Amino acid sequence: MSKWLNVGKIVNTHGVRGEVRVLSTTDFEDDRFSSGKTLYVMRPNQNERVAVTVASHRKHKNFDLLCFEGYPSINDVEAFKGGRLQVPIEDRPELGEGEFFYHEIIGCSVVTIAGEELGKVKEILSPGANDVWVVQCRRGGKDLLIPYIEQVVKQVDLEKQQITIEPMEGLLE
Repeated sequence: MSKWLNVGKIVNTHGVRGEVRVLSTTDFEDDRFSSGKTLYVMRPNQNERVAVTVASHRKHKNFDLLCFEGYPSINDVEAFKGGRLQVPIEDRPELGEGEFFYHEIIGCSVVTIAGEELGKVKEILSPGANDVWVVQCRRGGKDLLIPYIEQVVKQVDLEKQQITIEPMEGLLE
């Protein structure tokens, strides 16, 4: 049985010509959503995937708008609302050293080099020059924002699901 990666969620339809509005969860939108690519829709409350081929892709506000071959109207894609777009895990691209997939980082525990456990990564933000890992603090209170830079992140151990950081002054306040 193959494992699957979620690459987006269909949040609504768009217009009457079969476009769907997608909230992307992939770093590789231009590749994943390019014309001719096959995606799989896991519809809500269904146990089987529907294979679809991307006919067109464009950005609109904070969403990706996709059309699928053979689904020319809003009536054809209405059933996809709320569904997840997936690809087989074998389709993920190769990454360089020090690069990770979001699903590998989210859920990892974060500890300082002194051994203090801070919490778990719950989300990854991409505001610009580097990613920022949002850590849900064990002690309660507000989330910690950890920049993914060499000066802070010292080790990522995917087998142990643990990230070791050396906090900069003021980072944990």
